[in-house]
Amino acid sequence: MQNHDSTHLHAHLDGDAQHAHFNEHRSQAALAVALALTLGFAVIEVGAGFIANSLALISDAGHMVTDAAALGLALLAQLIAKRRPSARYSFGFGRAEALAAFVNGLAMLLVVGWIVFEAVHRFAAPEPVQGGTVLVVAAIGLCINLLVAWSLSRDKESLNTRAALVHVLGDLLGSVAALIAGGVIMATGWMQIDPILSLLVSLLILKSTISILRDSFHHLMEGVPGSADYTQIGADLAAVPGVLSVHDLHVWEMSPGQPALIGHLQIDDLQQWPAILERVKAMLRTRHGIDHITLQAEP
Repeated sequence: MQNHDSTHLHAHLDGDAQHAHFNEHRSQAALAVALALTLGFAVIEVGAGFIANSLALISDAGHMVTDAAALGLALLAQLIAKRRPSARYSFGFGRAEALAAFVNGLAMLLVVGWIVFEAVHRFAAPEPVQGGTVLVVAAIGLCINLLVAWSLSRDKESLNTRAALVHVLGDLLGSVAALIAGGVIMATGWMQIDPILSLLVSLLILKSTISILRDSFHHLMEGVPGSADYTQIGADLAAVPGVLSVHDLHVWEMSPGQPALIGHLQIDDLQQWPAILERVKAMLRTRHGIDHITLQAEP
């Protein structure tokens, strides 16, 4: 009697696509370091922001707190994504990264909305700000954000890490804005610079956040990878010698950066299927970078 447990069912035999349903080499070290630095400074900046009564500094502190949660979620998602497929989740957990990126994007929209609301309120009723405190804290925050951004930028393939990086870049811009605001207030006493710069940073962050939401939504909806041309793939399959037509073709990503394909091929001679399949696999690997392939032959 054969063993049909989930481990056996998910095993890859000779000829199968050697695809692990997740990125096995992705390290969590960068996220862990970023989380520790961000969370530690967030506690300091939250207190300093309220003491100085600076919206620019409070905005940056809000980003830092949100970033700490985002980085923690990103780290958790990468750990979950490395779990092997199971009897209940046969595709594995690779989409956990895209889901975390989507949640992070939604959280960032809320933060941007709050900052805009506060900025508009302060235009009508400017409040005194301690420029010196803002200047010192913002300078420290800028250094920390630069270090965290550099650490995260080394992982260019993970959508989830990109989403976390957007949060950190938002903080970096917030630190720059707070630094400028503190300097202007100390030099001129013009309090309006505080909400103006906060509003500008929020608009810049909004653009990056929308991009992350769009990419993660596309992945969650199993959209065709941006690097793949669906129509051209179909045409190339139909052009393989022995293939008469292509139908029920689907192209998506098992996990970010790992494209997969399934479809039905009508062929003129089923006895030639092994040779045709090898030609198809070679074409898809070389022309389109797809190696996770499941095809059904039909007479």
